[in-house]
Amino acid sequence: MSDNIPGFSTLAIHAGAAPDPSTGARATPIYQTTSFVFDDVDHAASLFGLQAFGNIYTRITNPTTAVLEERVAALEGGTAALATASGHSAQLLCFHTLMQPGDNIVAANKLYGGSINQLNHSFKSFGWGVKWADPADISSF
Repeated sequence: MSDNIPGFSTLAIHAGAAPDPSTGARATPIYQTTSFVFDDVDHAASLFGLQAFGNIYTRITNPTTAVLEERVAALEGGTAALATASGHSAQLLCFHTLMQPGDNIVAANKLYGGSINQLNHSFKSFGWGVKWADPADISSF
């Protein structure tokens, strides 16, 4: 007898989403909006003050993105996930959380050119350095 734990394929299609309660639609809609309506000024204050959960601006939360994040977390067996607009924004968020001015990143010198530029140039404004290593020579790391 099955213990009703959804498999990878089921999670890939359905995790993080529920049918729309008003229409019964199965597919997650794409919410193409920049902002959301507040019930009143107190509701807005509680959202901005992180006292209540809800949508404020698409760049912070969006129902479509939330389904993607929940689905990826389910597929990876994680608690949560964070979707970003690009690999560069993901790198920035990760490093900005971990790094302090004066810290160095050790990276392979065979990365995508945009990442090399980000590490070599853009991150200098944060006071971060980069030490390049050759992936063909593990001792260089």
